[in-house]
Amino acid sequence: MSAVAVDALLADLAAAGDVLVDPDLLASYRYDQAAPGLLPAGVPAAVVRPTSTAEVQAAVHAAAAHGVPIVPRGAGSGLSGGANAIDGGLVISLERMDRIVELDAAGLTATVEPGVVNAALGAAAAAEGLWYAPDPASREFSTIGGNVATNAGGLCCVKYGVTRDALLSCEVVLADGRAVRVGHRTRKGVAGYDLAGLVCGSEGTLGIITEVTVKLLPAPPRASTLAATFSSLVDAGEAVAAIVRRVRPSMLELMDRTTLQAVQELEPLGYEDDVHAVLFARSDAGPDAGPREIALMEVLCEAAGATLTVASDDLEEGRMITVARQLAYPALERKGSTLLDDVAVPLPQIPALLAGVEEIAREHGVLIGTFGHAGDGNMHPTVVYDHRDADAVRRARGAFDAIVALALRLGGTVSGEHGVGALKTPFLDAELGEARALGRAIKDAWDPAGTMNPGKAV
Repeated sequence: MSAVAVDALLADLAAAGDVLVDPDLLASYRYDQAAPGLLPAGVPAAVVRPTSTAEVQAAVHAAAAHGVPIVPRGAGSGLSGGANAIDGGLVISLERMDRIVELDAAGLTATVEPGVVNAALGAAAAAEGLWYAPDPASREFSTIGGNVATNAGGLCCVKYGVTRDALLSCEVVLADGRAVRVGHRTRKGVAGYDLAGLVCGSEGTLGIITEVTVKLLPAPPRASTLAATFSSLVDAGEAVAAIVRRVRPSMLELMDRTTLQAVQELEPLGYEDDVHAVLFARSDAGPDAGPREIALMEVLCEAAGATLTVASDDLEEGRMITVARQLAYPALERKGSTLLDDVAVPLPQIPALLAGVEEIAREHGVLIGTFGHAGDGNMHPTVVYDHRDADAVRRARGAFDAIVALALRLGGTVSGEHGVGALKTPFLDAELGEARALGRAIKDAWDPAGTMNPGKAV
């Protein structure tokens, strides 16, 4: 944009809240947490930080008047480039809209602004003896608005579902500046199309989320925990398949040998060198049923070839049992830049996915550690590379693309929970086929000028 055009835009942003134009400050809003060196990010003309829906509307009106593209932004914790800025565009950061508007303990709902951190909502619910179930690994710093925008998942989603399953309604500022409320405050509601469900996962391409109402649940009973080691990925995959046919665990996570070795380097936990996979499971079915479910899962793991099982119904022991899973991503990050994938496949295809990822690592000469949500087939093969080395970046991207192609061949999806963003748009035709045109038609109806987070998600 020319200096004159920028000045005109800034003048019209006067009613839109705090406006940033300092180049050093703008630089911190250019990227999300997607892998460095792989995705472009522009330099925005400005960043605006509204504190109300009215200020968001003012920002959208100003951008529309000047034909400026908008990139909505939450905490910037995304992993697919969905919040990467556009040259000359306007970043609308929702970080200052961080109020819990209402926590209705009787109605089991919470209404929050988009900048509320997931863990903060969890703490507020816990103070009322309630629970907000969606628990992405980023819950300590990711925001509810971003969780809704990407339909975030988490460890508990195998039993309690993803963000869309907890969403009741939301307020959205559209591309023309109108603020509309979609969805229902009731637990059931089928009047009209499910527009709240449509907004959930739309990654800012249909509008800007300014308020969210979600379901709360009674706090679950104390969980019982199991860890099982295996000498082969195939055996671990068979254990997963057996468990999901018989039990509905509240967590069922898998970690491969490469990830476990990285964890052991970070914090030695006493795993033997011949362990090729570790399965972590929890049951929150209650003080009687929980231990029984854990015992059944232990039997199923042993029948599938588990070399060691450890179980406990003690809360602190349970945390110690699962510490390796919590350290998975930080351990891999210590080895270099990371390109974290989130493909999902049908449950019977998990062993084939894991074996295929190991072969891809060999073919491309890269380190790939795989961990993730085995209970719903959503795995996180993580490519580790040196972002300063052009050849390493090339090999990392080649391995990443091969993993996505493998997931599609196995009947899976390119993204289970992190969103498409800019990283995975090249794969949408292969997965969606002609249905992709339907999505684009919806985008055109909501955003005729194409200014809402262009180039992302669709």
